Formats: sequence, structure tokens, C-alpha cells
Amino acid sequence: MKRVIYTILFLLFFIQVNFAGEKKRFYQMSNREIDSLITAVAQKSMTVTEKMNFFSQFFLGTDYSFTCVGDGKDAILETYPLVNFKQTNCMALCEHVLALAISDNWDNFFNNLQQIRYKQGMIGMRTRNHYTMADWLPENRWLLEDVSDKIGGSGSKKVTRTISHSNFFKNKGISDLRHVIKDRKITINYIPSADLNKIKDKLQTGDIGALLFANKTDIFSAHMFMIAEIEGKLIIREASTSKMSTFDTNYEKWTEKIKGSNRYIGITIMRVREQINQPGSIILPWEIEKIKRNSDK
Repeated sequence: MKRVIYTILFLLFFIQVNFAGEKKRFYQMSNREIDSLITAVAQKSMTVTEKMNFFSQFFLGTDYSFTCVGDGKDAILETYPLVNFKQTNCMALCEHVLALAISDNWDNFFNNLQQIRYKQGMIGMRTRNHYTMADWLPENRWLLEDVSDKIGGSGSKKVTRTISHSNFFKNKGISDLRHVIKDRKITINYIPSADLNKIKDKLQTGDIGALLFANKTDIFSAHMFMIAEIEGKLIIREASTSKMSTFDTNYEKWTEKIKGSNRYIGITIMRVREQINQPGSIILPWEIEKIKRNSDK
């Protein structure tokens, strides 16, 4: 009986977002509506990346805000909400979509989101995964893997930069640096901008990309985006200041713009791990620590 009810709910939502081309976005929904949608989709035999493609479309048209999320109303510095479906930015979009795709209700989505955004899910400025390549990806290696070298093949390159959390936090007005990671050099693989059209056939729906600065020595990522698909066509789905919104761009059109800019050197691609990206896959927040231990073996 429950399965029948969930199927009906899913169909109702599917009709709601597709009827006559009208799409009700997340920013137009209540939390209860979103909870019902999460629960209904979780009953479907969809892979995590298929659910990412599905859920991410509900963010289209959402206003961009650099301060859309923070450490909650009780924080000392950034008192922005821990969850926000009314506004988004490039990293928040990817975090929300990932958490939605591995969850089966609102509560588990909320907690999975904090596990993705913070080290061990511990909410705070010092434990937030601020740097995409230095913090965010390493802390989420239980869920994602860097496939830039695999996709780029012989054309992939390496870049090394020094990441300074102490400078980052000092600029935030934080003087207590006792629990801050020490400065460190990090080397990553990337796919040069000139090769972006060559790798198109190797990209997959649900891949998350980071666009890398060309002339920085203390940071890698300038922007995050997602690979999505509509009617078999590959697109870039992103929240960006260029339109102050969340929108889709044809892959070739997007890459031509990147190749024509001296600001960027290329991209890295992060992919949901195969063992997690299975039909009907759901991750409960209290299972993540075990998954992390197993992934480190």
C-alpha cells in the first residue's frame, strides 16, 4: 500500500512539473512538498546521478545569492540558513542536489547535506569545506572521486598551489586559529580548456565540475557546475553571477566561452562513486562514517 501511495505522489509531482510545460520550482514549494517529492523519488529505481539530473531541474530559475547558506542563525559570523531552496549559489546547488539524490525524506536530506558541507557533519566556520579541491572533494571522497585524469587521458595536466586556511580565516576576522588546518601545497589533475570538446563523450550526467583559475597561487576553483542532460543533449547546469540565477547552457556554447577566456586554465570533474551510484541507492546519515572507513581501506 505504501509503495502505491508513493508512486501516486511521484506521478502527481511529475504531472505537476510537466503539464503544459509549466514547472513548479523548489523556490515555489513548501518544505512539506519537497519532503513528499524526496520520499516519492526515493521509491523509484533511479541511480543517484539520474536523481541528480531530475532534482537539479527544480532549481532552474532560482535566484543567485553568494550568502544563500551559512552556519545557521546561532552562528557567530555567517548566520545564513543551513538549507535554502529560495536562493542558491554554485557550491550550494551541487551540495543540495547531491544530498537530495541520496536521501529518502527531509530529515535525512538535511543531515546528509551537513555531512557533505562540513567535516564529519560538524557545523561551524572552521569545519566547513570552504575550498572545493582542498576541502570539499577530499572530505567527500566517500561519495565522489576525481576522474579528471581518467577523462583527460594523455591531455590532462597537473597544477600545484598553496592553500592557506589561516589567511582565509584571518580575512574573516577570526583570530583563534588553534583548530585550523596548516598551510599546505596541493597538486591536482585538470583538463585544459582547449580540450573540453574532446572529452564531451566521456562526461556523464551527474558529474560535478570545478572551473579552475589561471592566475591564482592560493586557490584552485573559481566556480562549480553540474553536467545534466535534456532529451539526450549534454548541458551545463549552474548557478552563476553571470545571470544571477540558475540556468542551463548548451555544452558547446559553454565551452567556447571558457576557451575564449584567459581567466581559466580548465576544469576538474568529480563523479559519484560506482558502488554508490546504483538503482534505488539511498544513504542514511548514520551510515556515512562506516562508508568513509570502508573507502579508506
